[in-house]
Amino acid sequence: MTATVQKNPLLIGQGLPPFQEIQPEQIEPGIQELLQNLATELETLEQTVEPTWAGLVEPLTQIEERLTWSWSIIGHLMGVKNSPELRAAYEAVQPGLVQFANQLGQSQPLYAAFKQIRAGALWDQLTAAQQRIVEAAIRDAELSGVGLEGETKERFNQIQQELAELSTKFSNHVLDATKAFQLVLKTPEDIEGLPKSLLGLAAQAAKGAGHEAATAANGPWVITLDYPSYVPFLQHSRRRDLREQVYRAFISRAASGDLDNQPIIERTLELRQQVADILGYDTYADLSMARKMAPSVAAVEQLMEELRSASYEAATRELEELTAFARDRGFTAELKQWDVPFWSERMREELYGLNDEELRPYFPLPQVLDGLFALAKRLFGVTITPADGEAPVWHPDVRYFQVAGETGEAIAHFYLDPYSRPAEKRGGAWMDDCVNRGKVKEQVRLPVAYLVCNQSPPVDGKPSLMNFREVETLFHEFGHGLQHMLTTVDYAGAAGINNVEWDAVELPSQFMENWCYHRETLLKLARHYETSEPLPEDLYQKILAARNFMTGSAILRQVSFGWLDIELHHRYQPGGDETIWEVRDRLAKTTTVMKPLPEDAFLCAFGHIFAGGYAAGYYSYFWAEVLSADAFAAFEEAGLEDDTAITETGQRFRNTVLALGGSQHPMEVFKSFRGREPSTQALLRHRGLASAA
Repeated sequence: MTATVQKNPLLIGQGLPPFQEIQPEQIEPGIQELLQNLATELETLEQTVEPTWAGLVEPLTQIEERLTWSWSIIGHLMGVKNSPELRAAYEAVQPGLVQFANQLGQSQPLYAAFKQIRAGALWDQLTAAQQRIVEAAIRDAELSGVGLEGETKERFNQIQQELAELSTKFSNHVLDATKAFQLVLKTPEDIEGLPKSLLGLAAQAAKGAGHEAATAANGPWVITLDYPSYVPFLQHSRRRDLREQVYRAFISRAASGDLDNQPIIERTLELRQQVADILGYDTYADLSMARKMAPSVAAVEQLMEELRSASYEAATRELEELTAFARDRGFTAELKQWDVPFWSERMREELYGLNDEELRPYFPLPQVLDGLFALAKRLFGVTITPADGEAPVWHPDVRYFQVAGETGEAIAHFYLDPYSRPAEKRGGAWMDDCVNRGKVKEQVRLPVAYLVCNQSPPVDGKPSLMNFREVETLFHEFGHGLQHMLTTVDYAGAAGINNVEWDAVELPSQFMENWCYHRETLLKLARHYETSEPLPEDLYQKILAARNFMTGSAILRQVSFGWLDIELHHRYQPGGDETIWEVRDRLAKTTTVMKPLPEDAFLCAFGHIFAGGYAAGYYSYFWAEVLSADAFAAFEEAGLEDDTAITETGQRFRNTVLALGGSQHPMEVFKSFRGREPSTQALLRHRGLASAA
């Protein structure tokens, strides 16, 4: 037989993924073959390992990178191109992958060799980055159960398997529940108050749902629970009954029937507590802190309480003012959750003369990207240019870009997948790594990032016209991307976002959001998509004035999420006297100003903590915002109108926060940028709560 066997694209193991060649049916055979090969390589390494960088870390990194390359492609496709075939293949190979990850993490010979490196005579000759990588490997092995034996080890590994399955199931349930809801609007009364942009999107959704003749002008229109549809509907629909229907559907996603995530939550919390017990921690939250910048649960709760007490009175006052505002305009019913977005939007329009829909034409995606890239050049000296066609993509809407340094040479690349696709793409926005920076045979391998958003797609031949929150989200994810792409660390284990403590990882992303309010930056990127007119000065001033509108409520909402996450992982007893909903209600007394509805099951869709990396870590957004606000304050102090000062401060930020990645502890990185430890003052000032400081 002379025919050549086509190599499985999932086994290439390096470079850019060949997305157009990857089929779900290749996943099982490909991953099985990969795991067999890697198991053999691991066995060989265990038998021949030497306690040196070259004898342990380099060969181990090769094994880990081959595994990550293949598995992360499949994980990425699960997020952006989900399908029943892909799910089935993913679920079929997941147990084998978890088993191999356990084997790797629990390898006694490798653990012993890492400890020998740390205790050996050559320790002081390693760089700070190398030492951090070794320290992290020892810690991670201990948290992976390297010290366990016999039945305890077996039980621990079973738990890891089950937790991985539960996380996947949770995520799929949320996607399916979001997709399952459709509200079909047919009459002029149904669409009263809805802006043109939403009608265009809703007509497009209707076409996708089989109403082929749907138009923005005549309908029918389909409203979904996807953010670009759900949020503007609640803000603008004059049909209170329909707002209630959509709101109730949103808060009860994945909370009943076949898609009910409540049993998954209960089981996940129970298993996480068992993991903590086995590893010798009192609670899962204590275990989580072992990998964080925050020193303890008590330190996290202290920050949360500082923010809670600073925002609670403000949030109470905001609700009273909103209620009075609605009353003055003839609203006689009791203000409910589905009324708050509607009346907040009316109040914002009246107070600041600001309307999201009026802003959209000034924020077409291509123009926003130009402005964002101009800012990156000004702050960090990098030039970003389109490189479409140079990389395989998973969807026609996906863009590819090159990042070049001061001398014009490429230093990184990134993909951008900007638009919402509720049928196959999970909600939210995220950055992930496609290729990590590292040195391979003296050649530097350039980093590649995925930036994924879920903004309004182009409709009726117009470009994607973004609302202001979508602009902020793009800047946020780009900030994560910059830390991945502008790293100068040559060891993959500490390059970019690798080995950065989880509660510091939001620093660059939240830092970038501040620039959306910087006059020169905003006026450069905001131009009318038809006339190219720049954003009028009065609209900029309104955006600035409205920045902290309802800020107390916004902070309190995040505090309530973060505190509930900590409480469920620190004090809640699975199967004890209190249910997860009773925990929620108890905390709500001091962290919300509107009591949650009895059927509010938002936890059932809280993917961050039940299907993502934020378990006992949701507080990280605030922990990092203290850092990011203080970092931006360095630019304010240098002078936001002073070009030279901005460039110099930007270069310092690039050389520390963006360049050093996980090669130093985040506090050391922060101090090398700022010259001191962070303070909460800038955060409270930026959020309009300076008096509380």
